[in-house]
Amino acid sequence: MSGDGKKGHPGGHPHGAGGHPGGTIKEVYSTIMDAPDAHGQAHQFMMNKQNQIRLVFWETTAGCNLECAHCRRIDVASTLMKNDLTTEQSKKMIDSLLEVGNPILVLSGGEPLYRPDIFELARYATDKGLTVALATNGTLVTAAVAQKIKDSGIQRVSISLDGLGATHDFLRKLPGSYDMAIRGFKELQKIGIPVQINCTIAKHNVHQVKEIYQNAIDLGAVALHIFMLVPVGCGVTIAEDQMLDPQVYEDVLGWFYEVSKEKKIETKATCAPHYFRIMRQKAKEEGIQITPKTHGMAAMTKGCLAGSAICFISHKGEVFPCGYLPVEAGNINRQSFKDVWDNSEVFANLRDPDKLKGKCGICEYKKVCEGCRARAYYEKGGDYMEEEPYCIYEPNKIARK
Repeated sequence: MSGDGKKGHPGGHPHGAGGHPGGTIKEVYSTIMDAPDAHGQAHQFMMNKQNQIRLVFWETTAGCNLECAHCRRIDVASTLMKNDLTTEQSKKMIDSLLEVGNPILVLSGGEPLYRPDIFELARYATDKGLTVALATNGTLVTAAVAQKIKDSGIQRVSISLDGLGATHDFLRKLPGSYDMAIRGFKELQKIGIPVQINCTIAKHNVHQVKEIYQNAIDLGAVALHIFMLVPVGCGVTIAEDQMLDPQVYEDVLGWFYEVSKEKKIETKATCAPHYFRIMRQKAKEEGIQITPKTHGMAAMTKGCLAGSAICFISHKGEVFPCGYLPVEAGNINRQSFKDVWDNSEVFANLRDPDKLKGKCGICEYKKVCEGCRARAYYEKGGDYMEEEPYCIYEPNKIARK
């Protein structure tokens, strides 16, 4: 039985699903795809296996101590949710992941540290052989909590910083939340846990992107992952005011490519598939061949990974392509995870770039970009295969007309 593709609400905080943490970072995406190289020519990246699951983001609970303006949920609770998967259901879900592969499991939310059994579940997954990461807002991380995170086997933690100081606090709706997150960051650093910074870029903080980058370096973060705002959940209510203009979006990603070459910190553009087209355009201008040696992980992956290398499991057991695309692919309470991953019609659509519509469908970069399916869903009346609405690029087939 495959998912029926019905609309849902993949809950949790956008940074709960953020980034690609874990020690096996180069395994984030693994497939075979035809991609234009630095000179615009098609060549084949040979990876391990087509549509191999690499990352599972699990919304451990919808409960959270913050009420962020850009949260993907519209029903954030200040307590644990009664319909969260139980401890035993959660362990069964973890077991089911191993039937499909050996993905990195990202413990997300809401705020995962709200769950009293979160360390038990992290240890369970670790002992099963999974690489486990934690995505948190950082405000609840004390010295004691940091030690529990380490003891549970968690390999990397991502903390969300959406700007500096008051800029972060504005979006998080909690004065002092920036300082609290920094305190948690440093407690994790003290005991040797790698910490990455996730940052949603929107109008409220786009003027700080250079400072955000330098701040990540100064703090000693192992990585900076930037996210471009996706209008879903609470994000819909601020989209008109906060979504970047397409040209600004393009400019930010172009700048991010340039600083990535400094190699001062690991960088990753997430929910920003244009980056992989921009990277190839700029490499072509520079006469550079894109390889893992020259461009690291970015040479081994593509823009939208939803349903082909990653997926999102809600606190109730629903399976979505990612945390931002509210189209249900299946439910682990009704079927096995393997059945969802192998047979979902939604996933099958997302894995076929030839089904893309509009200018995405004729773009020469579609197999390395694919556009953001969640933004298409929002702007194009619920059609997640429509063209990306925030891309200024005109494909060659259009330009020749």
